[in-house]
Amino acid sequence: MHEFLRLSLLGLAAFVASLLAAVTGFGGAAVLLPALVFVFGVREAVPILTVAQLIGNLSRVWFNRHRLDLRVVAWFALGGIPMALLGGYLFAHAPLVVLTRALGAFLILIVVLRHLPKLPAIKPSLKSFALIGAASSFLSALLGSVGPLMAPFFLAYGLVKGAYIGTEALSTVVMHVAKLIAYRGSAILSLHAVQTGVAMGPIMVAGSFAGKRIVDRLPERVFIATIDLTLLIAGAMFLRG
Repeated sequence: MHEFLRLSLLGLAAFVASLLAAVTGFGGAAVLLPALVFVFGVREAVPILTVAQLIGNLSRVWFNRHRLDLRVVAWFALGGIPMALLGGYLFAHAPLVVLTRALGAFLILIVVLRHLPKLPAIKPSLKSFALIGAASSFLSALLGSVGPLMAPFFLAYGLVKGAYIGTEALSTVVMHVAKLIAYRGSAILSLHAVQTGVAMGPIMVAGSFAGKRIVDRLPERVFIATIDLTLLIAGAMFLRG
């Protein structure tokens, strides 16, 4: 019964995270990650989240397959694949207390960066996506989710609507596949992690659907404040180790 209750709460967390992301456009993976850490520990939580994110991003690639900018994806992959492999190896061997505290600091940083004054957007060059891919993939392999930090670069490049969603999703797919290869090579990607991540896929789809249905009924600021508060509390708890 204890295991059933634990998995039920995790399913609820996945649904709520996906719902919040559907309403606000950000934060779903970051909200889900603390719940996964509390249930499974940081070493297993990040691979599970990676599997779940891979499924979600593949669906967005398919829905926007005619709008992809493959040049951006190629340059992103050039820097992203080797750094995702390196980050995955370091994640597998780093002390748990270091990973937990780094995750806590990262969650709080997301909230802080969102509330800083917006800097003038500088359009990145095509080749600069190799560096963007390298930095994003390395951090993602260590911390699980860097979507809020990646997105501004794709938007500043000039990608909009389906082109932005699909191109960013395909770049993320490349990153996640490289991460999973590293996790598997380091023996931290278990069958249980894959099964859990796959099982969360339909729950997150349901959350996205529900979010679209209520987006016009409740103030967006309520959901944004909820995400910020969740990230701050989880970040503070992780920093305490």
